[in-house]
Amino acid sequence: MTTPHPVVVLHPWDLARRMLQHGAALLPLALLSLALGMAIYHWAAGLDWPDAFLNAAMLLGGMGPVDRIDTVIGKWLAGLYALFAGIVFLVIAGAMLAPVVHHVLHRFRLESGDHREST
Repeated sequence: MTTPHPVVVLHPWDLARRMLQHGAALLPLALLSLALGMAIYHWAAGLDWPDAFLNAAMLLGGMGPVDRIDTVIGKWLAGLYALFAGIVFLVIAGAMLAPVVHHVLHRFRLESGDHREST
């Protein structure tokens, strides 16, 4: 017979700290993605660096591009970057929300009174 695992109820600040830790772990991915987008918008689309930053940051934030692109290669690369940025956005959001989902699942287990290990 196995002993039940204790269910730990986190304080909201601990949950927020875990969310920030998960987000900080993916900070290099976000910065590398931002740099890639800025390079694409600067060299392929011909935008100045501040405009390239704005467009790349808006895509990574899930909002969408700001400036119009006139070159064919710029449109192709910006479109591919938009798809890539959408995936990066989902990965970062999922990683930051993982502690919340984990906490909610523990709360449901605590409220149901089921502390046994599944076999």
